[in-house]
Amino acid sequence: MTSHSHAASAGHEALGDFTTTPRMLTIAAIAIAIGAAASFVARLLLDLIALATNISFFGRFSFTPVSPAASHLGPWLIAVPVIGGLVIGVMARYGSERIRGHGIPEAIESILINGSRVAPRVAVLKPISAAISIGTGGPFGAEGPIILTGGAMGSLVAQHFHLTSSERKTLLVAGAAAGMSATFATPVAAVLLAVELLLFEWKPRSAIPVACASITAALLRPLFLGNGPLFPVPLHTAHLSALGALACVLSGLAAGGLSWLLTRGVYAAEDAFLRLPVHWMWWPAIGGVAIGLGGLIFPQALGVGYDVIGALLQGDVGVGSIVGILTVKSLIWIIALGSGTSGGVLAPLLMMGGALGGLEARVFPFEGVGYWPLVSMAAILGGTMRVPFTAVVFALELTSDVNMLLPLLIAVSAAYAVTVLTLPRSILTEKVSRRGYHVSREYAVDPLEILSAREVMRGSVVTIEGHANGTLDLSSLIPSTPGQRLYPVVAPDGRLLGTVTRARVAHLIEKGTGLLSVPFATACSSRMVVARPDEPLRVVVRRMAETGLTRFPVVDQGGQFLGMVALIDLLQARRRLLEAESRRDRLLPLAPRWPAAFAKLRGA
Repeated sequence: MTSHSHAASAGHEALGDFTTTPRMLTIAAIAIAIGAAASFVARLLLDLIALATNISFFGRFSFTPVSPAASHLGPWLIAVPVIGGLVIGVMARYGSERIRGHGIPEAIESILINGSRVAPRVAVLKPISAAISIGTGGPFGAEGPIILTGGAMGSLVAQHFHLTSSERKTLLVAGAAAGMSATFATPVAAVLLAVELLLFEWKPRSAIPVACASITAALLRPLFLGNGPLFPVPLHTAHLSALGALACVLSGLAAGGLSWLLTRGVYAAEDAFLRLPVHWMWWPAIGGVAIGLGGLIFPQALGVGYDVIGALLQGDVGVGSIVGILTVKSLIWIIALGSGTSGGVLAPLLMMGGALGGLEARVFPFEGVGYWPLVSMAAILGGTMRVPFTAVVFALELTSDVNMLLPLLIAVSAAYAVTVLTLPRSILTEKVSRRGYHVSREYAVDPLEILSAREVMRGSVVTIEGHANGTLDLSSLIPSTPGQRLYPVVAPDGRLLGTVTRARVAHLIEKGTGLLSVPFATACSSRMVVARPDEPLRVVVRRMAETGLTRFPVVDQGGQFLGMVALIDLLQARRRLLEAESRRDRLLPLAPRWPAAFAKLRGA
């Protein structure tokens, strides 16, 4: 026999808006340390890229940032990205295949599949491979490798502590957000990216540590990378006319169309490489041929291209360069990314979006220098990566032009609508899906959080009467109720005393004791767990998972028996959500009825 007080207290938790515990402070402290280290790693990777660029294109040992477009190698330029591709292929085959790709899908895969564990060799080889790839002319950004490297560092730190998989995920994402914050001086956008793309939840237990890491990296950025916005622009007017708003919608639709083409192009190129009769180790070198040829035609397409992005925002780029970016840059980026080499997608998307905006600036109303390139940059980012809020805030933090908030929101929303309606997956999640894992990017409050046990419990159940002398009478169960598997034992005043399983009742009846008063200790289970009427169904489900039981009596604080809740009752929450999403009702008539009612009243 189990006392009610013991059973009622087992497994119950305090209810509130959030499930966060003081454990979050420990994780936040570790995240701060990771943020500090990630800012140093970001600077180190950028220095490695500069060094690789200087060695590859200028034959000098220097950490001074320089563009490959300034080199004078002539036709020999083609050999540089080919050699870089060969080196990366060897590193991937004999080091770690995880260094292939643009970083963020690999971070997602580590979170969803590998328990947020990243191998130490990836933390070392990824930045080196990215530096070689970009430094030998790869048309990529450094942010993807930095995000994966920061995430790998957070994962390695987490693996040295006794942490849950969820806590390791938080620290992995903290490192990733810190890397982005340090690279672009965008701490808020880095946290939003973590929420929209990496955490797969919106909870204080993870958001606060990630914010701490991002803030730490932003505070330390001046020591390593300098102050101020990465791409300062002249402030634009806060007023947005109706014509300007319409142009923002058109810009967003155009950006959504370009996002569609880029996403389809990348995976069409990947499919083409898959059909080649050579090992994937050689693919980056083959992609390097396309990079070299593109560099001969349009040298500004090589490398990260931060200088080109800045020029686009300043309105200093001619039509020829804009066309070169939209054709040559896009094409070699698609081929190189499809080859599986190492590099990021964010900076190239900004460049291509800026070029699209540069074309639009020649057609749309003039709103100021760099207005339409900035709008289109954010729209391309939000549409291609499916991170609308990150794109808006990212553009604001890159430029410190807060007046652009409304135009950015309009354009990004339009681009986002285009891609979510026309593409089943983003450029980031498609790669994960091709490895056999579906990624859901929608966030909603679980209906199990909204409904309580009181709303789904069954009150009309058969109970067994228990007596003060410790006996109970099973005669009421003859004939036995066919659908009930657990019988609550209640006192005459309605208090729950215990539970008896259907199998136990059937055994006692088979022995011929069904019409007799059976000793309480003989019949009742020694394991009784209950639910409270005000508990969310999420708590009830968790308790079922912890105990292995699928049916609980529902009792109030005084121990009064109210009903039963079973696993099948929890499906009511899903049914209600399905009905809310599929059932259409007209709650108000199209035409008001009060005039007829008023006329009838006057006639009376």
